[in-house]
Amino acid sequence: MIIIDQVIAQSAAEMAGIVGGDQLLAVGTRAVGDIVDYFLALEGQSTVPLLLCRGDEPFEVVLELAEEEDPGIVPAHPAPACCGNNCIFCFVHQLPNGLRRSLYVKDEDYRFSWLYGSYITLGNIGEEELQRIVRERLSPLYISVHATDEEVRCRLLGKQVPPILPMLERLTAAGIELHTQVVLCPGFNDGDVLRRTINDLALLWPQILSLAVVPVGLTRYRSHLPQLEAVTTDLAGSTLDILQQAQQQQLERTGSRFVFAADEFYLRAAREFPGIESYEDLWQLENGVGMLPLFRCEAEEVLIEAIPLDLGRVSMVTGSSFVAELESFATRLGVRTGVELQVIAVENRFFGSSVSVAGLLTGADIIAACETVDLGTALLLPDVLFNDGDNLLLDDMRIEDLERHFKIPVLRISSDPWGILDGLERLDCSEIEILQG
Repeated sequence: MIIIDQVIAQSAAEMAGIVGGDQLLAVGTRAVGDIVDYFLALEGQSTVPLLLCRGDEPFEVVLELAEEEDPGIVPAHPAPACCGNNCIFCFVHQLPNGLRRSLYVKDEDYRFSWLYGSYITLGNIGEEELQRIVRERLSPLYISVHATDEEVRCRLLGKQVPPILPMLERLTAAGIELHTQVVLCPGFNDGDVLRRTINDLALLWPQILSLAVVPVGLTRYRSHLPQLEAVTTDLAGSTLDILQQAQQQQLERTGSRFVFAADEFYLRAAREFPGIESYEDLWQLENGVGMLPLFRCEAEEVLIEAIPLDLGRVSMVTGSSFVAELESFATRLGVRTGVELQVIAVENRFFGSSVSVAGLLTGADIIAACETVDLGTALLLPDVLFNDGDNLLLDDMRIEDLERHFKIPVLRISSDPWGILDGLERLDCSEIEILQG
């Protein structure tokens, strides 16, 4: 049984009289024990019989759904299975006190890996859970491998864990597809250890569809934690050499590059990015792999579609690692639209200047960077700054707080070229409505 948290307005579920707080007992003939059961039972169904309970009264409804229509039921979210690792690079361990509680949750839940693409290590999984993954064919899953050398892997995870390769072999033999990652920690899993990891995982292609290599992220809150170094320019370059050699070998052997470098390696090594086709299906986009090449492709499309707008100056913020790319696009888009697009690089004072991505900026850092700047008529903020479900920044500041502070409209936009153009067009429509009103 699961509790229904809410029902989407005007959905099939609302039309059938289902309300938040109802208990869902079964979908068709399948009993619903958790959120995984619910989504599995819905797959491929257009006529959906539901057995529910309200208070002590059971009742049944049948939903008739169009193709790919969502029934409109939002299940209460289960508490995640927490990670029992003590990873030397764990970002949660590098957080200061006083942030919202959800940021300190160390998730290691196979259900969330299947549902949302979150990475798990398999270092805390039990036999019953492995059997369920295979039985229910929960695929794809996202696995943090870090190293196939077991001694190195245990050092990275901070505890003794079961050997990873036998588990991966078991899952892939059962038809489960996997995406994998390595968080590169200098002196631990780089160089020859990385080569071995790539080779070991590549042997399980095509069930292991991809491997992403991302640089370790370090904040200024690492007191009393193991000593770790950031990825240097030289190491970024040598790592790219390893990955490019492995890609070529895999292309010749299988037709897929298999392993991909996070964008940060190219930026740190000051190397040109490969073409977007080199990222194949962009399996690891959410892991920061191929974001900048995709941005460049979409930028060309946006510049063709953009039309003149009457907005004057509009400002955007970003992290220091992306500022040059965004400024280049903003200049070209400004020529097309007539809008003076100002890009503001925000230094991450909260986590430390070595953290350069936009997604880890706080409201206080944005205010500090913009305090003495003429922002113009509006401020655009990329959606990677915010909590998924609302307009909450890392330090619990909201868009409304920034609007009160700067006294101009602040818009949340998709962090891609189309999102920027959409934000400008929304502002332009708002200006027209104000003038007409």
